[in-house]
Amino acid sequence: MEQPGLNLFDEGYLKGSFVQEIYYNEENQFGVFLMRVSESTEDLDSDEVVVVGNMLRPHPDETVICHGEWTKHPRYGRQYQAKHVKKELPQTKEAITKYLSSGLFPGVGKKTAEKIVEHLGTDVLQKASINPKILEEVPGVTPARAQTIAESLQEHHTLEQALVFLYQLGLGPGMALKVVQVYKEETVTTVKKDPYRLIDEVEGVGFRRADEMARQMGLAPDSPKRYQAAALFAVQEASLSQGHVYVTAEQLHQQVDEWLNQESEDLFPEEKRQEYLEQMVEEERLVEDHGKYYLPSLYYAEYGMALRVLRWLERDMEPTPAHELYKAVGEVEEELNVAYAEHQREAMMTAIDSPVMILTGGPGTGKTTVIRGICHLFAKLNECSLDPKAYETSAKPYPIRLAAPTGRAAKRMSEATGMPAMTIHRLLGWKGEFFERDAEHPIEGSLLIVDEVSMLDVWLANQLFRAVPEGMQVILVGDDDQLPSVGPGKVLHHLLQVESIPRVELSNIFRQEEGSSIIELAHSLKKGEVPSDLKDPKPDRRFFSCKRDQTVQVILQSYTAALKKGFTLFDVQVLAPMYKGPAGVNRINEEIQKTINPPGEGRKEIVFGESVFRIQDKVLQLVNHTEHPVYNGDMGQVVAIEEDAGKDQPVLWVRFDQQEVPYKRNQLNQISLAYACSVHKAQGSEFAIVIFPLLMAYRRMLHQNLIYTGITRSKSYLILCGEEEALHHGMKRKEREERNSQLVELLNREW
Repeated sequence: MEQPGLNLFDEGYLKGSFVQEIYYNEENQFGVFLMRVSESTEDLDSDEVVVVGNMLRPHPDETVICHGEWTKHPRYGRQYQAKHVKKELPQTKEAITKYLSSGLFPGVGKKTAEKIVEHLGTDVLQKASINPKILEEVPGVTPARAQTIAESLQEHHTLEQALVFLYQLGLGPGMALKVVQVYKEETVTTVKKDPYRLIDEVEGVGFRRADEMARQMGLAPDSPKRYQAAALFAVQEASLSQGHVYVTAEQLHQQVDEWLNQESEDLFPEEKRQEYLEQMVEEERLVEDHGKYYLPSLYYAEYGMALRVLRWLERDMEPTPAHELYKAVGEVEEELNVAYAEHQREAMMTAIDSPVMILTGGPGTGKTTVIRGICHLFAKLNECSLDPKAYETSAKPYPIRLAAPTGRAAKRMSEATGMPAMTIHRLLGWKGEFFERDAEHPIEGSLLIVDEVSMLDVWLANQLFRAVPEGMQVILVGDDDQLPSVGPGKVLHHLLQVESIPRVELSNIFRQEEGSSIIELAHSLKKGEVPSDLKDPKPDRRFFSCKRDQTVQVILQSYTAALKKGFTLFDVQVLAPMYKGPAGVNRINEEIQKTINPPGEGRKEIVFGESVFRIQDKVLQLVNHTEHPVYNGDMGQVVAIEEDAGKDQPVLWVRFDQQEVPYKRNQLNQISLAYACSVHKAQGSEFAIVIFPLLMAYRRMLHQNLIYTGITRSKSYLILCGEEEALHHGMKRKEREERNSQLVELLNREW
């Protein structure tokens, strides 16, 4: 079997075999190995070297050639960063015998391997990959086993050749391995036929990368595939990166022209562009509606959501007699020992007599007080119990469902109302790839109250709305001045523009009466004003002026001081607008961990890529867990680590509230340290103490909605630190960017 020559790469190389696997992640094929070097262009102090990089998992005694460079890890010292790794077939009898009996070839043990090498010699691997039948000459090797061995040889050779092919097209080892993972032995054929397929099928491949691969392979620059790939990627990027539900034809062509540079109009004249787009619509890769281009899933989600809201609005409800309503509100006030303000009473009574209603208001305006009041008023008028135990043996479902996008927001709802609340994903029965609840299998109950609706994107809102059964009342609660959803659409913002939907905005600030300067600050910022007393110490907030290189130290001092006063890790939260940089989320997490949970004798830890997790670390769930009811944004604490666990065994356990969730090594990318997190990740949560650095280094990310959202996460004490100039800069940027959506038009349309 011909091996690729070394002249394919210009870097230095190490040749040898891996004698120890220190770490390997099956998911991204990143590994750390101890290599015994037999040949090298490098100056070595020892014949054993630590090699790190992305590679197909090597087997013991395989000969490999690593091309790369020396690096110095801040913790583990000098190591060789492999950019490309090639495997060489073994050459000696002993090595070939070990290779054949390594487990790569089902049914071949040491004795059979010895027979094969003895009978066919040291070039058996090359011979067998060309002509599998020669293996049948070996006593005891059946035709079926001979075929299996030959196929395994061919498969491994094909994968190695595929990697070399992808390296030649400019892909790095990590991305090349991702491609091979998806297409396996069909990699070369697939990429040659249509490199643009990778945009949809391989995570991390965008149009520019695929287009460069196509150029290197000589694909015609005016190929229809090229234009269609650029057009589809333009719609995807607009939706996933900018939050648009659709793009206009003008926006689409503008983005495509930017990617295709000056040659765009010459290669793709207007009539050709239209022809290629029409073909994509016919193939249902895009949906076109009056010059607007959608991803099909977003088009049907937005239409579906609009139709359900219209159906709710068309529903006739018998109004509750006024005297009954006022009497019931008075009784609720007495039972809960609350005196509702005029707007709060209005909100409660509107909710009772509306099929759908929106409740909005900023911090401290009493939204949770009203939610609790609505629940008790609804129960009183409908003569139903709010005690969950009353339904344990009853065929009737619990009448009121409380839900929020995040676990922490749901927990706050439950604490404020004394009633069960859950995440929207849990309410809908998320199973990793689908929801159990839908129009055919709706959620149960008579009243649905959803908090933090500003976080809902079009996809999730549609899934929720379609699972609402006939006759269920819906109350949507949120603050339109907070950050919009990460996903496409601005559901709350656009619903508020539809006059036919009943809504009440709470504007009176109640927490201000308790002396909350945090609430005062938030409402000033909401108006675009920075108060003149920003730097004056208050009972519940401080501003520490400091330069960028001092910020992390100020954060550490504030964090540790809070812990010394008896606050827990989950009471204190650092929020930062960016992940990278000297005062970004990643650096802050590293420094806090180093300070309050450092390495020590007997303290277990596990290394995963650039991250280190130790027992007692506070961590954040980054995605919805597919096996446990743990969701994106949930925070927990590492309670156990078993670094030497078997391949498919858990290596780390995290306690989230009352449950402990195990993580295998290849699942550790689902969590991160959570001493600091982004403002987006904190949305829907409240913390006793928030530490919020503001620096001009963040200026690209700073805007009024982000600052307002960050500040309003603080319940009791707010620490701002950094540069006052950064706050003023952010407040000048309203960032109420419009997102393309037809929701308002659809809801106002005459159907």
